Amino acid sequence: MSDSHRDSEPPYLHPDYRATVRRAPTRELVRLPPEWFHQLPGPVFGRVPVLPEDADLTQQHDGRPLGERIIVSGRVMDSDGEPVRHTLVEVWQANAAGRYVDPVDDHAAPLDPNFTGAGRCLTDGEGQYRFVTVKPGAYPYRNHENAWRPAHIHFSVFGPSLASRVVTQMYFPGDPLMPLDPILQSIPDERGRDLLVAAFDLALTEPEWALGYRWDIILRGRNATPREP
Repeated sequence: MSDSHRDSEPPYLHPDYRATVRRAPTRELVRLPPEWFHQLPGPVFGRVPVLPEDADLTQQHDGRPLGERIIVSGRVMDSDGEPVRHTLVEVWQANAAGRYVDPVDDHAAPLDPNFTGAGRCLTDGEGQYRFVTVKPGAYPYRNHENAWRPAHIHFSVFGPSLASRVVTQMYFPGDPLMPLDPILQSIPDERGRDLLVAAFDLALTEPEWALGYRWDIILRGRNATPREP
């Protein structure tokens, strides 16, 4: 890994993000032997196929979810700008009120019976992915007395096996909470933080239906998308 790429990665321990104090390793990491990793070939793991409707988070229930409908699209690329074809991309997110469908999330925002907040798709021959969803809301996360996470969508990109997985987050342009978010600010390099912010794209917007955001994921090299450790 190059020094410039390393500078864009968040550290394991970032005291401003209190959860890392409990999670960060306190001893040198142990490298496991390759045979310990799950080498089931991908990019689709298991017997459930990826269907086109999996990429539309607004049509997974009988009704439509509340909130601002958006389209999020982009390319998955390698360090040379070449497309990563037919790879599995997963997303998960809070609903428009900032609530996850998760028993751990117990804050006062309402759940939406028509929104589960998870989807997946395969990139096409040009490395393109596309999701239809609703813009997630900000939510409190008890890092300190008045801590709120900016709107974001979690992304996971799988390689040829379960061991080769990148997990990261995408943010929205102009969000006033981003400078206050210790998770995003744990990336020491401003250029690295900018790589996690999507761009509004009028070309993706569908009139009278949904706004569009473009966000590319680069897996390796100097401009690699920062990932969660």
